[in-house]
Amino acid sequence: MRIPCPLCGARDRREFYYKGAALARPDPDAGALAWDEYVHLRENPAGATRDLWHHEAGCGAWLVVSRDTVTHEVFSAVLAREAGL
Repeated sequence: MRIPCPLCGARDRREFYYKGAALARPDPDAGALAWDEYVHLRENPAGATRDLWHHEAGCGAWLVVSRDTVTHEVFSAVLAREAGL
């Protein structure tokens, strides 16, 4: 799988560290239930996802990658700060 880093161009996925689903963090005062769900409850969908990846062996950018977990097709990759994360 090749990930199109907005800063470096298309790179092999081995240059990246997968962090998980790209979720917005709850507000600091959201309560224990919201934080428990954010930290521990994750979906494992087959199909389209938005994931957080770190370009560890490259520019060091955090990316939100839209991809399909079944076909491994990558639709897009944007900087996490531009995606609001």
